[in-house]
Amino acid sequence: MSSFSVSCVVRSFAALALVAFAGHAAAQAVFKFTAIPDESPTELARKSAPLVKYLESRLGMKVEFTPVTDYAASVEALANKQVDMAWFGGFTFVQANVRSGGKALPLVQRAEDETFKSVFITTDPAIKTLADLKGKNVSFGSQSSTSGHLMPRSFLLEAKVDPDKDFKRVAYSGAHDATIAAVAAGKVDAGALNISVWDKFVADKKVDTSKVRVFYTTPSYYDYNWTVHADMPAALKEKLSKAFLDLNPATPEGKEILNLQRATKFVPTKADNYKGIEAAARSAGLLK
Repeated sequence: MSSFSVSCVVRSFAALALVAFAGHAAAQAVFKFTAIPDESPTELARKSAPLVKYLESRLGMKVEFTPVTDYAASVEALANKQVDMAWFGGFTFVQANVRSGGKALPLVQRAEDETFKSVFITTDPAIKTLADLKGKNVSFGSQSSTSGHLMPRSFLLEAKVDPDKDFKRVAYSGAHDATIAAVAAGKVDAGALNISVWDKFVADKKVDTSKVRVFYTTPSYYDYNWTVHADMPAALKEKLSKAFLDLNPATPEGKEILNLQRATKFVPTKADNYKGIEAAARSAGLLK
């Protein structure tokens, strides 16, 4: 065989190997997403399972839910591109945007997140207003939680109640369901949490409302969203947005996912919606 023929064969094998490698790489592409651990790991896994299956069908690639240990880890995971998408609260979105140098891009939020609220709960009949919390043991959720800490703290400060000076003790349960458990068990006198988790616990009869009650509901604010890194290819961002916006409660698949996400529907969102959250965080000294 001539040297020319040998060269052609080598190039042909090299080209085939490159095609095979590219095909293998495409087959191995995995879309990873995470979520702030604002509920128990089992609940987060239950909520993510049908969403994983749905996104796989819409994106045409393998999808994995990657749990994280705390709120800070979810921020780092997106900022460092260890995941492609994250379910953030308003405050964790702001943190991720700062941490990534403005590279966090919120795609969609639930319709409910445009007018989200927090609730304060207690078992003490003497507690009727925020001012009544002075001298009491009070639990927030995670320190990085929007609805379980930042906004409740913000509204307390507006009511001239400073948690760090006026409470007997400030506790951090780590998650909304844990706050309910702490109040119900009498470990704290009161607690602040996400209204949708509270409503879900009440609907599922997981809390005795003859003992644990809401005594204050905050004004509304923007909260949760699905965020991606701004460097994500435009075509993938468009596919993702459309996948969420297309979720329809009239279909079995859409109904299951929306119910688990505690959403009536998803709507587009933008970074400017969270300027109020950023201002509250800076005012409370929680964002430097």
